[in-house]
Parts: sequence; structure tokens; C-alpha cells
Amino acid sequence: MAQVPQTFFDALAVRTWCGLALEALGRARAEIDAINVYPVADGDTGTNLYLTVESAAAEVEAVFTGHAAGAGADGGEGGAAGPTLSEAARALAHGALIGARGNSGTILAQLLRGMAQVLAGDGPFGEGAVSADGRGLGLALRHAADSARQAVAHPVEGTVLTVASAAADAADRATGDCGVVARAAHDGACAALAATPAQLPVLRRAGVVDAGGRGLVTVLAALVETLTGERPRAAADMADGTHASVEAHTAEDVHARVEACAAGGEGGAARSGPAFEVIYLLEADDTAVARLRERLDGLGDSLVVVGGDGLWNVHVHVDDAGAAVEAGVEAGRPHRIRITHFGVGDVHTAGGQEPTQERAQRAVVAVVPGEGLAGLYSEAGATTVLACPGEEPASGELLEAVRRAHAREVVLLPNDAELRHTAAAAAEQARTEGIRVALIPTRSAVQGIAALAVHEPERRFDEDVVAMTSAAGATRYAEVTVAERQSWTMAGICQAGDVLGLIDGDVAVIGHDVTSAAEAVLDRMLAAGGEMVTLVLGDEAPDTIARHLEARVRERYLAVDTVVYHGGRQGALLLIGVE
Repeated sequence: MAQVPQTFFDALAVRTWCGLALEALGRARAEIDAINVYPVADGDTGTNLYLTVESAAAEVEAVFTGHAAGAGADGGEGGAAGPTLSEAARALAHGALIGARGNSGTILAQLLRGMAQVLAGDGPFGEGAVSADGRGLGLALRHAADSARQAVAHPVEGTVLTVASAAADAADRATGDCGVVARAAHDGACAALAATPAQLPVLRRAGVVDAGGRGLVTVLAALVETLTGERPRAAADMADGTHASVEAHTAEDVHARVEACAAGGEGGAARSGPAFEVIYLLEADDTAVARLRERLDGLGDSLVVVGGDGLWNVHVHVDDAGAAVEAGVEAGRPHRIRITHFGVGDVHTAGGQEPTQERAQRAVVAVVPGEGLAGLYSEAGATTVLACPGEEPASGELLEAVRRAHAREVVLLPNDAELRHTAAAAAEQARTEGIRVALIPTRSAVQGIAALAVHEPERRFDEDVVAMTSAAGATRYAEVTVAERQSWTMAGICQAGDVLGLIDGDVAVIGHDVTSAAEAVLDRMLAAGGEMVTLVLGDEAPDTIARHLEARVRERYLAVDTVVYHGGRQGALLLIGVE
């Protein structure tokens, strides 16, 4: 079915563009991964771009869902018109920022942010100063390309930056509506993409175009389809056959060329670059980020810092990952920290040999809410996905973790009732790739701990899953947290700042003291019996609460053991599990 064109750029156009871009990147992901040579031949550019757009699309969809819910609450009046362009554009930028992955994904996030600033009337663009027509779209593409280039510490031609600038130049020259401008930008990007091998020797040796640029062409093609209702010709056709992409070679030929190039073959020198990729979100002011840029620039390469208004996404390749994270701590509050060692399974470091690593028979993948629990789960052999408060991982992120576990059989622990459908989608996709996945519907990290405690990889898969599911199901879970606003609850009306005790997801206790509320929750849970109490302390929990609760259990409940873990920045002050 043909796409109904959007004659001007509005919130619905943003939503449609996200959906079409995500579908297109899903189709092109393997191709883009295969031609990924620069800056690191680690074969993940397509995947990183997909995950970045998936996060952006989810944020935009959440804005539409919120407006629909508001319209329903008003009996269909007020909010029925849906979100404004400004709201959708800001959601697009925020979603891409918090979900950006890899070098190209981080740059794409800044491109989308640059567009959103113009369309939403932020920064130097006052509200309503830019119209949502062809001229406005051209200005948005121009600002996107310029801001992305400024975000990269050392811009290199022949990359996605070159393609973005060419798209903006072509848009500047175009006159007409949004569809005309979008098509011009796409055509300009295609021409620039075809020229990238002549600009970057590593691309010419591998016989491919720039992978990040190829991804941007895909995103711009989705924009054309959104605004015209027609899908433009493929990038290979647009380049008059002058560029070499994976479409111009067999997959085996491209793979061999990429490997040879990384290893120093075909006239190339072996790459000997930093060993780690470090990415994190950072809450910091502009002055601190400026100092951070200088610090990280001295530690490694491929430095990209994008964002603004107090929230940033930092990407860098370094040999000392600890120093890169420490620099973030000095600048502000880093979170969602991801560290990838290029030496494991990647064609990257000197010699460029890709190890033939045998798949493990079984692995556990778990979503955890804090760094402390991530360490605990990792020590028990699980592959973890860190979920910060208010930032649930997307299905693509869970799928990537399943792949990273590199096992024939995977047990997936979402550890959050809200992630059930997201985890199910990731599991379903993994199954299509030949991985046997069992999803255990754990609703809290303490249930995941109980499941992990009885995990035995030597058992038959079905038996192991049954045992882990039983252990999780036999564990009641609770949390102690602070109310952010006034609300109706099962226990009555709470006010902002009240201490809430939730048991199995429902508010059971409302109080003013953390320790007293925790006591009340624990007593209610143990009234039904129990053998083991698990306490997971958040960073902001009172220092004495663990000792106090341990003593209470010891004095009042015979034969009940207590174990205490430190969860770090996990959102809740305290997690409680009773087995």
C-alpha cells in the first residue's frame, strides 16, 4: 500500500517518518553492518542506527499515546488534535539522544536534534520563527548538518558528516514544498555517498561506501516517502553505478575485503586503535562538558559529544575505559554506561583476525536497575542490560544483549512488569535467528536473583527454565520509594514526598519515615511466612536501614535468613524479596 504523503511537516509527519525509517533500517541493517569499515570494522553500524531510531520512534509514539489518553480522560475534548510539531520534534530528539548507540548512532542523534531545534523553535530559533514548509525543512537540514559536525572532535571527510552536509547543500538550493526539498536532500546525499570511497582510502581498499552515510541515505529516503508518498530509488541506482556497496559484490567478497583491509591487506596498514568503546549519558552543564571534551580528546579518538540543555550522550574510543568514565564523573552524573571491548569478536585491532568463538550452550540475559545489581548478576554469569529510572530499554537493546550472550539457548529475565511485551518482542526476533529463548516473566530484580540462584546450565533447558520460573514465582517482591506527586493509591491518597511501600506492585504502606515504612512492608510480607529475605539498597537509602531490618528479622522471625546487596542508582530506595 502506498504511503499517503504529508504535504507539510507536522507531528504526524514526524511519527510517520520514524516508523518508515525504522522499517527501512531494519531491512538494510545487515547490509550496512557488512560494509562497516570506518572508524572501526566491527560490523555494527546498521544495528546501532536501528537502535537509535527505535528509541526515537518509541519516544514519539509515547507523546501520541499521552495525548490520546488525555483526550479520553476529557471525554474526547481537549487534546484530541494530538501533539504539536514542537512536542513531536522534541520527543524525536530526546529519544534519539538517550538511545544513541555507536559512533554513527551518536552522530545521527545530533542530526535529529539539530533538525528538532529548528522545527520546535528552540535555541536561537524562536517559537514560530520557522515555518513547517519546504524552506523550514531546508533550514532544519542545514542546522542538523552543522551541529553534527560541531559535535565531532575531529571531523573526517568521506563519512556520514560529508553525506549530511551534501544533503543540506542540496536542500538549500531546492525551491518548493517539503517533498521537493526532501527529495533534493536525498539525491544530494546519494551523490555524496557514492564519492566517499574517493575521500577515504580505507573505503576504497575495502570496495565499499561509508556505512554511516549509507544509513543516513536510508533515513532520508524514509523522509522522502513520508512527504511524497513514494519510495525513492535505492542509493545504488541513484549513484549511476559509480559506487561500490554490498549490492555490487557478493556478501563473501565484501566480508573478505573488509577483513583484509582491517588486517592491513590490499595495500592497507593494519589498524591499531584503542581497545574500548565507551558510551554514557551525562547530566552536566555546558562548562563542565567543554572541559570533558578536552579531557577525553587526550585519552582516545572517535570522540562525539551530543546533546544539550543539561543532558548529553558521550561516545569515545579509548584504551583506558576507567579514565573515560572517571572523566564523566568529574563533569557530572554519568549513567547508562556501556563499555565494549573491541578485541572480542571484532575485526578491529592490529592483525584484524576475527576469532571463531564457539557459542556457549546456555546463557542468562537480565535487565537490572542499578550498577550494583549489574555487577552481582555479571558475577553470577549473566549478561546484563542496565535500565535507569524512567529509561526503559527498547526491544532492540534486549535483542542485542541476547546476541552478545553468544549462546544457543538463552533465558531472558526482564525483571519489570512493564518490560514484558518489550522482552517478548526481543525473544521472538531472537528465535527467528535460530536462538532458543525462554522468557521468564520476572517483575522485580529480586525475583531475578532468586531465579539466577537455581540456574544450572548442565540441566536440560526445559528443566532449568521450570526451576528458575518456580523460584521467581515463589518470591514476593516489594520496594520502598518516595512519591513524586499527589496520587490515589490502594492505601489512600499520598502526597509528594511521602514514603511509599509497594508489595507485588501495589501501594500497601504510606508513611513519612523510610525505615518505618520498610518495617511495615517487611512485616506484612513475612506474615505469610518466608525462609529468605533479600534486601537491595539504593544509593539514597539511610545508612542504618540494613542493620535495622536485619536485626528485626533476626529477633522476630526465627529461621529466616537475610542477605543484603547494594544496588547503586536503582531508582527505589530499597528492594525487598521474600522467598
